[in-house]
Amino acid sequence: MKKFSLTPYLWKYKWNYIAGIIILLLVDLASLYIPQYTGEIIDGLTEGAFGMKGVIPILVKIFAAGIVMTLGRFGWRYFLQGAARGIEYHLRNDMFGHLETLSARYFNSHKTGDLMAHFTNDLQAIRQAVGMAVVTTFDAVVMTVMVLVKMIVYVDFRLTLLAFIPLILVAIGCYFYGIEVKKRQLRRQDAFSELSDKAQESLAGVRVLKAFVQEEADFKAFEAASLNNMEKNLAVVKLRTIFGPLLDAITGVSLLLTLVFGGKMVLNGQVSIGQFVAFNTYIGMLVWPMIACGDCINSFTQAAAAFKRIACIFAEKPDIVDKYPEWTETDHIKGDIQLNDLTFTYPDGEFPVLKNINLHIRAGEMLAILGRTGSGKSSLADLLMRVYDCGEGMLLIDGKPIDEIPLAMLHRDVAYVPQDNFLFSDTLEENIAFGLEERIVEHPELRKRIHQAARLACIHDNIMEFPENYGTVVGERGVTLSGGQKQRSSIARALLMNAPILILDDSLSAVDTDTEEQILENLVQLRQGMTTILIAHRVSTLQKADHIAVLTEGEMTEYGTHEELLELGGFYAHIYEKQQLEQELKEL
Repeated sequence: MKKFSLTPYLWKYKWNYIAGIIILLLVDLASLYIPQYTGEIIDGLTEGAFGMKGVIPILVKIFAAGIVMTLGRFGWRYFLQGAARGIEYHLRNDMFGHLETLSARYFNSHKTGDLMAHFTNDLQAIRQAVGMAVVTTFDAVVMTVMVLVKMIVYVDFRLTLLAFIPLILVAIGCYFYGIEVKKRQLRRQDAFSELSDKAQESLAGVRVLKAFVQEEADFKAFEAASLNNMEKNLAVVKLRTIFGPLLDAITGVSLLLTLVFGGKMVLNGQVSIGQFVAFNTYIGMLVWPMIACGDCINSFTQAAAAFKRIACIFAEKPDIVDKYPEWTETDHIKGDIQLNDLTFTYPDGEFPVLKNINLHIRAGEMLAILGRTGSGKSSLADLLMRVYDCGEGMLLIDGKPIDEIPLAMLHRDVAYVPQDNFLFSDTLEENIAFGLEERIVEHPELRKRIHQAARLACIHDNIMEFPENYGTVVGERGVTLSGGQKQRSSIARALLMNAPILILDDSLSAVDTDTEEQILENLVQLRQGMTTILIAHRVSTLQKADHIAVLTEGEMTEYGTHEELLELGGFYAHIYEKQQLEQELKEL
């Protein structure tokens, strides 16, 4: 993978930068002549070289310079700031696109708040560096050189040298300032990431906080993160507040030397009054580059820290890669699944969560999987979705190793209902239609299919009771719906895909037994000839399956039909008897 670089982004806007810098140069040149013209007017009037008529042509020149400066300042902002915003736009899109390619391992070890900080604080720092910092750097260097040349040519070399010597101290100070500010900027951005993550996590889990009356404790944790963020920001601000006045002090020394020695030169007739006034104006013009020097270092060090963090994202490689991405829309998975001595350990794990599983699910069959929490049921679903990769030849689909099936085809032909039933903050209609390539706005006829899928998932009647029906916007992660409604909405979304393989990962745990029975009956009717995998804790969910597999601590300990497993008298029979007794007690 190529090393991350900003060069391609800068090159994309090269003409913006060229145009902006040329315009900026014209602005600097125009501003350079205004003190000179002012000095000429003063000398002309004091020496009697010309009257008011002679002033008018010079005033016209000053007015023309002002027009150039006004239009030019708009022009360079348009080109250079526009380029910076464009670079930020493309970089943000590329970063988001790259994150979408990364595997589950990356998101398991990186918090959402930290990632959000990359899209806000870090990108803003880079935008400032490629925008205003570029302008400031160019302007400071060019303006300093041009002003010094003008001071030497138009006024006096000795006076210029005397005024500039103290400013050399600024360059030395800038060097040490840059080293220290970079360290503080890194700590500042890390603190912002921590605060963002804490805020995101607390707001996402606010219902749990309230349920366990932990608002005060969580507020204290947030307060600590906020205090840390404030302290790290203040550390940067304190350094800048020290550096800024020092620049002003050095500039003041230059002005003082100019007044003392320049005044004597005026009295001795070596420099005219107009030249002396212009010289003092030029000294004032040198203040901006000196201040800009500190701002540039601050911007570039901030951007360097941000660049390092963003480069770490682009340096990440996905664990799951497409070996054979070429395929056509007519290619489909049939649904034959075979597990050969399947053993799997998570990338960061020490012990296998699945051990030596041998299983053959023929196309069109319904397999049910039962097991205690942590027995490896969801891990098996993750492998079938290629969230993680297993050993070579351990998992075959239609006789092919799963890693030889194009990812796009695999994800199109394997519908999945996860345990957490994630819903987006959008309408119910859009949430159910999420897996479709077509958009409802462009294909209104899709609504019939959406409603049919909702009926099969037994959620249609509930939706019609909502004020906006299918146009009802659910909250973040579907927070406005009950657990059963979220599960059934997720099932409707999966059924709408009509995929050759459907995986339901404990997706009926929050619905009542009557609704569960109806959904299962619909599944049996709808998915004839298609492969279905049911993962559940309730035996009632599993009885309609062709075969049932029991997982115990990652191993398949029982396999057969409902009747065969009851006769076996093992774990399945024990769970069945226990749940039957619980059901009878509820009915009493």
